[in-house]
Amino acid sequence: MRIGIVSDIHGNIAALDHALDAMGTVDQVWCPGDAFNQYQFSNEVVGRLREIGARYILGNHEEILLSPAGIRAQERDGVNRELLEWTRARPFYWREDVDDMHVFMFHSTPWEPYGEYVYPHSRDIDRFGEVEADVAIYGHTHCQIAREINGTLIVNPGSTGLAQDPSNGRRLSFAVLDTVTRAVEIENFDDPRLAA
Repeated sequence: MRIGIVSDIHGNIAALDHALDAMGTVDQVWCPGDAFNQYQFSNEVVGRLREIGARYILGNHEEILLSPAGIRAQERDGVNRELLEWTRARPFYWREDVDDMHVFMFHSTPWEPYGEYVYPHSRDIDRFGEVEADVAIYGHTHCQIAREINGTLIVNPGSTGLAQDPSNGRRLSFAVLDTVTRAVEIENFDDPRLAA
């Protein structure tokens, strides 16, 4: 099975659509959160994730917008209430068995304090090898990684909507995971919004 992975889209529907087109035929799409910015709900991005049946979990930006602090953003004119409630129903974690592999998706860390930034060079990156999963998918840092640690394949596709990763020249990216071969392809691309 081929799983497309998009993360930290931050309301960039043009980039999400580019990534979905560029990844070709995939069996599933997984999104480890931050589909929009904390006080700016994106009908377009959330609608697309729901339309394609993406496995989509809440990140820290969803958590803020859906909290009491985000009430004004939730009530803003133009926010699709049905999509907002669909988002509210998303979990913080997703576990699924795919092709005899246990895949675990979370936004930042599966341990407290939640919200920690674990970069590819962080000491805590090895802790991801302690999760009970064959594959661990996360986002949050906007920095890509595909590395096996203690038998667990760790995948962060980087950001599909808000480029910040110095390792790829601050370009946007997505990943495709082959669950049979355990191969991960990460593709970088320029933000379509900046095209001349």
